[in-house]
Amino acid sequence: MKLFRYRKPSLNTILGITKAKRQAKKALGIYNVTKILNAPQNFKRRILRKTGYYSEPMKMLRNGAPKPGGGCVIAFLFIASPFVLGYFIF
Repeated sequence: MKLFRYRKPSLNTILGITKAKRQAKKALGIYNVTKILNAPQNFKRRILRKTGYYSEPMKMLRNGAPKPGGGCVIAFLFIASPFVLGYFIF
């Protein structure tokens, strides 16, 4: 078990609401129904995972190589453009 959590627990988790909901769903058999309904998607995901679809090289092939700066460049242009345009207009 880890000493420190990555994120702080939510209020529902602290109050025990999440655990109560899970126990109620299990008692009512809702998880048995959703297990059947989600089986096709889970099977597809399992096959994709085994064939390496989610591996880093395949992600690079699908999404393209990472760009220098990535989203930082776009965010900078979006934030800085009004100031730059305002500077040139006035």
